[in-house]
Amino acid sequence: MIAFLGLGNMGGPMAANLVAAGHRVVGYDPAPAAAERATASDVVLAESVAAAVRGADAVITMLPTGQHLADCYAAVLAAAEPNALLLDCSTVAVSDAQAVAARAADAGFAPLDAPVSGGVAGATAGTLTFMVGGDAAALERARPLLDAMGSRIIHCGPAGAGQAAKICNNMVLGISMIAVSEAFLLGRSLGLSDQALFDVASTSSAQCWALTSYCPVPGPVPTSPANRDYRGGFSAVLMRKDLHLARTSAQRADVDSPLGAAAAALYDEFVATGNGDLDFSAIITALATRTSAPEATA
Repeated sequence: MIAFLGLGNMGGPMAANLVAAGHRVVGYDPAPAAAERATASDVVLAESVAAAVRGADAVITMLPTGQHLADCYAAVLAAAEPNALLLDCSTVAVSDAQAVAARAADAGFAPLDAPVSGGVAGATAGTLTFMVGGDAAALERARPLLDAMGSRIIHCGPAGAGQAAKICNNMVLGISMIAVSEAFLLGRSLGLSDQALFDVASTSSAQCWALTSYCPVPGPVPTSPANRDYRGGFSAVLMRKDLHLARTSAQRADVDSPLGAAAAALYDEFVATGNGDLDFSAIITALATRTSAPEATA
């Protein structure tokens, strides 16, 4: 049996894929709407963290912040089965991941940090990439579960290494989404249609995931959140969190990251003006207010 804690936009579909692979999944989420959606995928709901993890061979967490993770692990370590596999798929600070891993290992559990890349679409399709930190033997135990939820598993190193890879990756993602958004706004001002720019950039040197999977303008990529008024997907508030995790890590390591800092500042402003629940690609709407670029053309 698998316990799954955190059934939101990412955790819900990940838990559903585990059920589809034949696992019995008992889930918990304090948000009633998220918990209710999970029942449609035959996830069995528990009334608390402790109730969810009792009897579980593996406990998977997908939580918003390091503090949520620390609080959750206080309950998990007190109630989980001895030697249970603890697989955290949240995105948190490297130091937070290392701290909970040390507590779990000291208590006799097998912990892994395994943040993901691929967004809600990847979580739904079961094509996520997992960046794993922790013991290789624990990873082998986790591999069948990861295979049910993703298509690529990368062992990045010891505890915390998965988080290190994730925050570096998402710093690139945040910066590239801003760059892609700026390019579309410039293209419009120069008379290019969004589709024409996409057709060129997606097959040329500007090709990147922010363009081809999460295109910030409606039309060229029908599955991107831009076609749903930027609802769903990866929220701007979570991108802001990840950029600040990268910023803090860069400062501690004395690494200069001016583009990362600039991206964090732009997302700070975007979230502060009430847009935190929108997909992070909606940053183009904020950039558009700084320019006289025309509306989208076909």
